[in-house]
Amino acid sequence: MTLNPQFVLDKKGRKTAVQLSMKEYKYLLEELEMKEDIALYEKVKSDKNESYMPLAEYLKKRKKK
Repeated sequence: MTLNPQFVLDKKGRKTAVQLSMKEYKYLLEELEMKEDIALYEKVKSDKNESYMPLAEYLKKRKKK
């Protein structure tokens, strides 16, 4: 997605704020959440004290119960 920010300027022409469309704002929030999820996943995956399994394997085990 291409962002089209609009800037709010003060009397001296300095940028003081940014305006985005709701679509752009929601897109940025979703991207941030995805990056946070990936970082958490990588943290858990690298922790040798944590155990995990692929989702497909978990779903197979869950179906058997």
